Amino acid sequence: MPETLGDLALEVRSKNAGPFWVTVELFMRDADGYAAAADADFLNEEVVARLYGVPAQEVRFFRIASLNVVKISFPRTIAQGGLRDRDVHRGQHHVPLAVLVPPGA
Repeated sequence: MPETLGDLALEVRSKNAGPFWVTVELFMRDADGYAAAADADFLNEEVVARLYGVPAQEVRFFRIASLNVVKISFPRTIAQGGLRDRDVHRGQHHVPLAVLVPPGA
């Protein structure tokens, strides 16, 4: 069975970044895992836009090689606490990224 980003990570989590933004963080186990998560040909703005239904031009990546961390921020589709907000803390939104299989895995 191929390894997912979640398998290669110490932790993958999502959280609020204010009432209008979400941040997903991938804390990779080592440099090889980081290389897979930081590969812009594999994981980029278009992929995140497709997974979360947000405009690609509003997705922000922060690749921090010295920490083996990739942070991704994007706008919430519904403001925190809004009438249709079913996950106020966005604590489950990391799953679509965690189950992605990097090339060569």
